[in-house]
Amino acid sequence: MNRRKFMWGFLHIKLLLLMYFILLCSYFASVVSSPLYSSSCRLQGQFHLNEMHKDGDVVLGGIFRIHFFSVFPDLSFTSDPQQPTCHGFDVVGFRRVQTMAFAVDEINKNTNLLPNVTLGYSHYDDCVKLGIAFRAGLSSISGQEEKFILDETCAGTPPVIGIVGDAFSTHSIAISSVLGLYRVPMVSHAATCSCLSDRQKFPSFFRTIPSDDFQVQAMIQILKRFGWTWAGLLVSDDDYGLHAARSFHSDLAHFGGGCLAYLEVLPWGSDPGELRRIVDLMKKSTARVVIVFAHESYMMNLMKEVVRQNVTGLQWIASEAWTAATVLQTPDLMPYLAGTLGIAIRRGEIPGLREFLLKIRPDLHHNNSYGNNIVSQFWEFTFQCRFTPPLAGWVETGGALCTGQENLEDVGTELLDISNLRLEYNVYKAVYALAYALDDMLQCEPGRGPFSGHSCGSLKELEPWQLVYYLEKVNFTTTFGDQVSFDKNGDALPIYDIMNWLWLPDGKAKVQNVGEFKRSASKDEELTIDEDKISWNFESKKPPRSVCSESCPPGTRMAKKKGEPVCCFDCIPCSEGEISNKTDARECNSCAEHSWSSPQRDHCVPKKTEFLSYHEPLGIGLTAASLLGTCMCAVVLVIFVYHHSTPIVRANNSELSFQLLLSLKLCFLCSLLFIGRPRLWTCQLRHAAFGISFVLCISCILVKTMVVLAVFKASKPGGGASLKWFGVLQQRGTVIVLTSIQAAICTAWIVSASPTPHKNTQYIKDKIVYECAVGSTVGFAVLLGYIGSLASLSFLIAFISRNLPDSFNEAKLITFSMLIFCAVWVAFVPAYISSPGKYADAVEVFAILASSFGLLMALFGPKCYIILLRPERNTKKAIMGREIKT
Repeated sequence: MNRRKFMWGFLHIKLLLLMYFILLCSYFASVVSSPLYSSSCRLQGQFHLNEMHKDGDVVLGGIFRIHFFSVFPDLSFTSDPQQPTCHGFDVVGFRRVQTMAFAVDEINKNTNLLPNVTLGYSHYDDCVKLGIAFRAGLSSISGQEEKFILDETCAGTPPVIGIVGDAFSTHSIAISSVLGLYRVPMVSHAATCSCLSDRQKFPSFFRTIPSDDFQVQAMIQILKRFGWTWAGLLVSDDDYGLHAARSFHSDLAHFGGGCLAYLEVLPWGSDPGELRRIVDLMKKSTARVVIVFAHESYMMNLMKEVVRQNVTGLQWIASEAWTAATVLQTPDLMPYLAGTLGIAIRRGEIPGLREFLLKIRPDLHHNNSYGNNIVSQFWEFTFQCRFTPPLAGWVETGGALCTGQENLEDVGTELLDISNLRLEYNVYKAVYALAYALDDMLQCEPGRGPFSGHSCGSLKELEPWQLVYYLEKVNFTTTFGDQVSFDKNGDALPIYDIMNWLWLPDGKAKVQNVGEFKRSASKDEELTIDEDKISWNFESKKPPRSVCSESCPPGTRMAKKKGEPVCCFDCIPCSEGEISNKTDARECNSCAEHSWSSPQRDHCVPKKTEFLSYHEPLGIGLTAASLLGTCMCAVVLVIFVYHHSTPIVRANNSELSFQLLLSLKLCFLCSLLFIGRPRLWTCQLRHAAFGISFVLCISCILVKTMVVLAVFKASKPGGGASLKWFGVLQQRGTVIVLTSIQAAICTAWIVSASPTPHKNTQYIKDKIVYECAVGSTVGFAVLLGYIGSLASLSFLIAFISRNLPDSFNEAKLITFSMLIFCAVWVAFVPAYISSPGKYADAVEVFAILASSFGLLMALFGPKCYIILLRPERNTKKAIMGREIKT
């Protein structure tokens, strides 16, 4: 619906421009072809416009709003067409007319500015109607009045050299489209449409008020200042509102100030149904901020419906068109509009203006005729009187006649209120801009001019386009201290006042200045607001909260809701390993490799390091078990040394038993290399020590098993030859050779691909696991495979020897011990592969300890039992008895 309104709005403007362009062309064509065209350069006949004139060498035109509305008669074209009539005298508009008159009078008295030239003026009333404003523009440039008739060659000074006005953007677009064809300069004091900055379409248009683009930027900065990211926008159905809406859409997205909850176009007139729908939408919306780009007449219709529905709790932001509108500052509207923040035109001071206004007197020679009747209309409106001849029945009903000598100070008129001069100040600057441009042109030295052949412009043959050249370069400072110049688009140096509406305890309204928004010399916009001075129309006395979604705190990211504006979003917590350290983060950032997200996901912290430590329960338990096994080996060794002469020790090859106990002690101690922070030497030593220790242990068991088998065979007839292969030297040599092979494997592994410390960040994402990289998986597999092959051989031989006589037989114990050993290491492989981080080391330590304890308890437990608890069985006779019994 809004899109359709935009299209109709722009189409409407295009049709109007086309219509008036055709009208203009027809007008000038008729001038040439009509028999009414005389030797003078004008049409016979004239429009009946409200006017005010003053003669001068050079005349400035002016188009102002002096009446609020107009009435067009029915045109049947069966009689002489009647002219439209204007109603509702606007005293403030009249003050602007008089401000221009004052500026002209002040310039005429200034001996330094246009010293030999007298300025005049020709003012027209636009009656807030495009058709009337357009007629006024045509009348100004074509010289409809007799005093402006050119000579017979149509040469000389044109009727007006430039026009001040119009206040409305739509009027300015239409008039400037035509004036631009003839390069007649037009300096507006209030037309803000950004479209007028297009130099291709409006080459001779200037203005002393910032464009709506700058006003939109000011509003966006206010939204950002108070954190209002969710606002509604209401615009008038004209160029002023529609172009502002377009600027809002583009700038809001560019500057990231927020989103529009809704965009509605206010109807031209009082459309109750449409206004009811718009206000109902405002009431239901979650947006607490409402921006209105419209003239006060639109706001008056809107506020009637707001009051009817009693819509409170809204923060209004006013465009410059209604920020200072006193018609809205009434007791019935202030409960709703109090606290309004508005963009206001720069306020200025004009010394001597009030004294000039007090000298206004009507021209009694033209008091009832068109041609110079504006002052007379003001007088009649202010003093509620009539000049002669009065209206029929006026005197009979008690009406007074005007004398023209009434005192303005005796009545409360807005005319004399110069405390808040804004548009008047712009009018003042516009007049001076034209005067300075003309002065610069007249000071041109022949032969050094800017025009073709270095010529200069002259007053006798003045061309309006020449004045445009100087207007583009004008640069002066007002008595109030403001610099006036125009940029390449004809726009003045932008500055706005920020206003706040107060509702005083006595029921009166006050609009106070709380800041300003301006563009500095560096082209940067700067917003200054004194928040302590702002009066908020809320119980909290604080700015309202107006957001579609609450801000996402650090540790979360914004996730846009599907089908809704970007300001409407959900807050999604950052994933593990990601953080957001600012409010309303759009994405979460990954932490560096060696850091991790905090529990709140708002900052990265160093990852915890993990390894099998001596300070944790698991490490302490394994260390204790390792030391316990070492101590048990030492105790068993002491027992065997102490009882080395007993039969049970001697019968089982005491030397191999001592070697086996020493190797088991080394197995228990090598497990300590797996505990603590991995370092290069521990990584290189742990597997080598583990492999060599266990091979030494298994070699002793293997030799012991082979000795048992050889002794049994030697006890049989003809078997004595077998013992020569298992003498003491052969036993020692076998153990050394088998162990040396493992030592060679470990040496080759360390030299070719040495195990090294490694920080693993893959096992556990929030931790750094310190581990020893094996370097070569093949080397580790060969090491384990060699141990496994020796253990399997020992188990096989012991299993074969398990049924030998007890006196010579240790095979049963070896078989059981090897069964435990093999079971532990077969279970170790899958457990080691599937265990992450430090638990892989714990599994390996557990396997070392379990197998070591298994060998120790299976091989030496029964012997210690006999030595310590059953000494009667530790005799040769007892052993031999068992042999005989068997």
